Amino acid sequence: MFNKINFLFIAFMTSFISMQAQEEIKLYPGGAAESNGITEEKWRDSDFLMNVNEARMYRYSAPENKATGAAVLICPGGGYGGVSAVKEGKEFAEYFNNLGISAFVLYYRMPNGHREIPLKDAQTALQLIRKQADDWKIDREQVGVAGFSAGGHLASTLGTHFTSKENRPDFMILLYPVITMKAGLTHVGSRQNLLGMNASDELLEQFSNELRVSPQTPVTFIVAASDDNAVPIGNSQAFSNALRKNNVPVLFKTYQKGGHGFGLRKRGLPVDNWTKVLEFWLKSYGYAVED
Repeated sequence: MFNKINFLFIAFMTSFISMQAQEEIKLYPGGAAESNGITEEKWRDSDFLMNVNEARMYRYSAPENKATGAAVLICPGGGYGGVSAVKEGKEFAEYFNNLGISAFVLYYRMPNGHREIPLKDAQTALQLIRKQADDWKIDREQVGVAGFSAGGHLASTLGTHFTSKENRPDFMILLYPVITMKAGLTHVGSRQNLLGMNASDELLEQFSNELRVSPQTPVTFIVAASDDNAVPIGNSQAFSNALRKNNVPVLFKTYQKGGHGFGLRKRGLPVDNWTKVLEFWLKSYGYAVED
């Protein structure tokens, strides 16, 4: 009985989110070449989808009278155990649309012992956006990525592990991101879900993205709070320092209070105004529509 109810809930939520977007796009229409070994997705609540096993993205097109040609691939957070589909997905897609930016919310597959899968999904999604750019009225040279928490790790991996122009984002927006896999600074749950319980030093270094920054890393916007007790702000600081060392433009905005996962939802704190800084940054590069 429980499985039937859960199946119906998944079907309802998928249908609801699909109706809000213009289109659901499966990254591998004929099925992915590899499996993450997960057989059933499950909604933990009305926001959070766990155990993603089918890679897809939801397209939200910017209104024609506002569209700048820019697009952003959104990687919601979830500790590499699921995706915050609404708070860090749908809500941000609609926010970017209002700025004239088309958005794609990525439901990347969870690693579940297959660490290469999330990055493959993100690269495939970015390549697909560029492939369909003419149909979707997108500028191929204005396609960025936004990531939150563990989704910030995936986004920064996309921006530091790219293998071609097609799978390199043109800009990165990172909110309270996981960056490093180093003990004492990483988010332990994200590291364990991505790399396992006993990852080698080589693997930890490979996925510590502050060590992968180069002069070719995309321009970056970062925002985080000093009182983040889930993902230490040292992650953002390390990545910002590495970007500056490599002469990559970065705007790193910090707040004393805000905790983790503040997103777009207002709480009567100064951090509520972080979007004004992002909008200034996006406009300075021509990604967002001018008022």
